[in-house]
Amino acid sequence: MKQHLPILISFILIFQTAFCEVRLPHLLSDGMVLQRNAKVNIWGWASPGEKISLLFRDKNYYTIAGADGKWKVVLFSMKEGGPYSMKIDGNNHLVVNDILVGDVWICSGQSNMTIPMERVKEKYPQEIAASTNPFIRHFFLPTRDNFNKPEEDIPSGKWESANPNTVLQFTAAGYFFAKELYEKYHIPIGLINSSVGGPPVESWMSEDALKKFPNYYKVARKFKDSLYIDSIQKAHFAINNEWNNYIQQHDSGLIGNKPWYDTTYHPEGWSAMQIPGYWNDQGLKEVNGVVWFRKEINVPASMTGKPAKIFMGTIVDADYTYINGSLVGNITYRYPPRRYEIISTLLKPGKNVITIRVINSTGHGGFVFDKPYYLTAGGETIGLKGSWQYKLGVASAPLKDTTVNILYQPLGLFNAMIAPLVNYTIKGVIWYQGEGNTARPYDYHELFASMIGDWRKNWKQGTFPFLYVQLPNFGEANNQPSESNWAELREQQLKTLSVPNTAMVVAIDLGEWNDLHPLNKKDVGKRLALAAENLTYGDKNIVFSAPVYQSMKIDKNRVIIAFANVASGLITKNGGALKQFAVADSNKKFIWADAKIEGNKVIVWNDEVSHPIAVRYAWADNPEGSNLYNKNGLPVSPFRTDTFSLGQKDHT
Repeated sequence: MKQHLPILISFILIFQTAFCEVRLPHLLSDGMVLQRNAKVNIWGWASPGEKISLLFRDKNYYTIAGADGKWKVVLFSMKEGGPYSMKIDGNNHLVVNDILVGDVWICSGQSNMTIPMERVKEKYPQEIAASTNPFIRHFFLPTRDNFNKPEEDIPSGKWESANPNTVLQFTAAGYFFAKELYEKYHIPIGLINSSVGGPPVESWMSEDALKKFPNYYKVARKFKDSLYIDSIQKAHFAINNEWNNYIQQHDSGLIGNKPWYDTTYHPEGWSAMQIPGYWNDQGLKEVNGVVWFRKEINVPASMTGKPAKIFMGTIVDADYTYINGSLVGNITYRYPPRRYEIISTLLKPGKNVITIRVINSTGHGGFVFDKPYYLTAGGETIGLKGSWQYKLGVASAPLKDTTVNILYQPLGLFNAMIAPLVNYTIKGVIWYQGEGNTARPYDYHELFASMIGDWRKNWKQGTFPFLYVQLPNFGEANNQPSESNWAELREQQLKTLSVPNTAMVVAIDLGEWNDLHPLNKKDVGKRLALAAENLTYGDKNIVFSAPVYQSMKIDKNRVIIAFANVASGLITKNGGALKQFAVADSNKKFIWADAKIEGNKVIVWNDEVSHPIAVRYAWADNPEGSNLYNKNGLPVSPFRTDTFSLGQKDHT
């Protein structure tokens, strides 16, 4: 029998292959949007040599699956419209329903593209309520990586049309972009959301593109070894588990006779602390571990017996929030807003107790400033800022930073989340990323420009439009001019405008000093749409960018700054003097300068600088008060006139 086993196995494999059903990738499914005015690929898998027929919009297409089981047909160019159905026949019969023909945009980058409408729902309730539009559709790719080969399909996903329920999972920046375009052109818009929170630009580059950058390519090759990945993950989990087990086992708030969130617990030895604020500034210096917070509030009867919600800003790092002894919410890391629903039976008239267990592994723990802190029910609110009681549950050494995030390594995201898309015909790309490269901004332009070229090469659609968002303002404002990695990365993004058919949205006024994920995604989407209208839809009368720095001229102690693309001209937003200009002489030390607009130029000076040689504008992580705009209300990009060394090192 053993001698016949290989023959039997071969027969079974041939038999199975011969009856393989025609199959489509997940992206080609009900509700999809196909690109108008272009040749459109439809592809899939079948038995080798299987004859495939396809019927779409009264046109028939035929092909034969290759020896590898792959097949493809190319649809003739079509005008916008729909919905339509597509019929595909081979050994089996497939029907794809509710197909639109319009414009398809890839939405990619990191968290500020990923952030869904759900995160910004309190900011845009009216927009969400009015979001029903069957002609705006969204496909979200699951997050995954692959370092060994480009994948041909994704494991799951479906097209969703916009309505108040589904839109909550749309990319917020992408949705507002699509909404602007649809309202102007009434063309169906499809958004393919391939974005992941956190990764640097090199994660999105193919193996061929990375070969130009030896150090990044070397890293990518290391991650091809699954044993190497396993060893990193095991070490990471072991250290994290040890730290978490320690605080869990030694937290006095959990191991006493009664947990500190229990309604029958009577607090003893608790101190006072102001919320919002950080405990390092209020009595607990250099403490990591667990700190408990407690506040008694009086709730009027009018707020009880109905659903309620508590807003506790954002917290560094993790929290467990209890009301009257019941857990109402838990988030394990610092960035998401704490917005927890409270069931209608939990609040009671009179005294209610809020207890929050905060876990902080490194840095300063506490409650972030300039965020909402209140409880609301039935249209009434109770403010929660002010004095709270606190008590240390357990102190611990900081958690060792062993994090090697696999998703953040070169190549992995391209193979798993871009490669499966490149057969899909698109209009262009919108991109919001850069935060993941601010620790080493010096090579971002070269990487980013290479990535754009790499994607265009893989899509084989020429120089399709690539629209991207420059980093917004973030972090505490400095009261003196200083160096800035964020400003340096913005400069690298500005340089990337040299790549053909690109446009950059300046967002220096759309950030939040205390949040890496600013909520204003509506204006981001609108500015991306302006760029698309000009660059892609041919509306050359649309001004989508403020002027950008072009040149400087020194006239005694004054520096005259000229701009390209002046268009409608320069203004100072909200009147008053221009801010965030700095000037330096040969000592290369920048100090604040006066500035004024004269025609289409800006004159910069400081009476204490007799021989200026360089000017910088809005050169900071958060250039608070920067106010140079064009007359269309768009901010001028931060810039510098100098080429001073910024401590760069070429690691490529």
